[in-house]
Amino acid sequence: MSHFDYVVIGAGVIGTSVAHHLAALGANSVLVLDQGTIGAGTTSQSSGLLRTHYSVRQNVQLARASWWAFNNFADYLGDDEASCGLVKCGYMISAPEGDKLDPLAASLRAQQEMGIEVQLLDRQTAQARLPIATFDDAALIGFEPEAGFADAYLVATSFARSARRRGVKIMEGVRVTGLVREGRRVVGVQTSAGRFGCGTLVSTQNIWTPELSEWIGVPLPVKPERHTVLALECEAAPYTFAMPAFKDLGSPGMLYFRSYGGSQMLVSEGVVGETLNAPETEQGEISLDYVAEVGAQVAEHFPAYETAGLASSWTGVYDVTPDWNPVLGNVADVEGLTVGFGFSGHGFKLSPGIGKLLAQHALGLATDVSLEPYALERFASGALLTGKYGLGAVS
Repeated sequence: MSHFDYVVIGAGVIGTSVAHHLAALGANSVLVLDQGTIGAGTTSQSSGLLRTHYSVRQNVQLARASWWAFNNFADYLGDDEASCGLVKCGYMISAPEGDKLDPLAASLRAQQEMGIEVQLLDRQTAQARLPIATFDDAALIGFEPEAGFADAYLVATSFARSARRRGVKIMEGVRVTGLVREGRRVVGVQTSAGRFGCGTLVSTQNIWTPELSEWIGVPLPVKPERHTVLALECEAAPYTFAMPAFKDLGSPGMLYFRSYGGSQMLVSEGVVGETLNAPETEQGEISLDYVAEVGAQVAEHFPAYETAGLASSWTGVYDVTPDWNPVLGNVADVEGLTVGFGFSGHGFKLSPGIGKLLAQHALGLATDVSLEPYALERFASGALLTGKYGLGAVS
């Protein structure tokens, strides 16, 4: 049985970030295992938005650290050729009169108090920044100039390349089928390629976390939830890369929008999606009724898109916890195990920061941000991290 000091399950954007940070922090013997290929699972389905706007303060801290990494990606990885595909277009968020207005105001104030540049825009200034949209119902508009979007698959493969350059071994097409235990301590993994021993196991299994739950006999509250992304094309009102991403808290679906290049807009909902009976990343069916429903919401703010065409569409799957925020750190009394799961749509945005936290924890180092609020025990104690906007990916 080959032995490694650290074994990471999962080579998505979180797992590869953990591997990079383990090696960068001094770990010399690291193995990453993935049943598929690097970044090919839920990472490849990400819409790639980057922002620091959250109503949960700890998420703002992680997002700020992660934004710095994305904004200085080549230096962060120590690789002049590394790129995350960053488009720094800014991020705008608005709310009409109603139940989202006070939470938005509080969240914007919290960002400003933490030293994050956030501007309050009037309707005319907002429209000047996003001229294809209207803001007639907006009672409050926030704008984060240091935000945008990037390429999640490119980030995962860049983290993986950095990890390999630092001596990490990554095995693709290897499925983990169980754990090797000595009492309550994890000492290795059983896989389709044989048995590997480890000093510490880091699980970033995403929607496959229920498998880990079965192996350790501890309930891990996470479910797979499918969400739909649409790319709409409108030659009359192209959504250019110079225009900010936009979150509309007033729409029924709490829609978010961004440029998708050329004359296309990428749009998706930020509310609860379709719960799946089992983890899968296969593409789900997208009905024309759904496209029409979302299209009607889009046209409320983007009038020219009332006649937009559907250029493409896909579905992505979130690993969702009861409060739509991740679980990070230990699991009950299981020794030698660190977990990161339940990112609920935030995983890519927070991946540099979370990868570093999990690596620090696995190495026994102090973490940059406390893991206590993200502990598994919060679900039993009732100390949930539910965002001010309710359940959904904005948190």
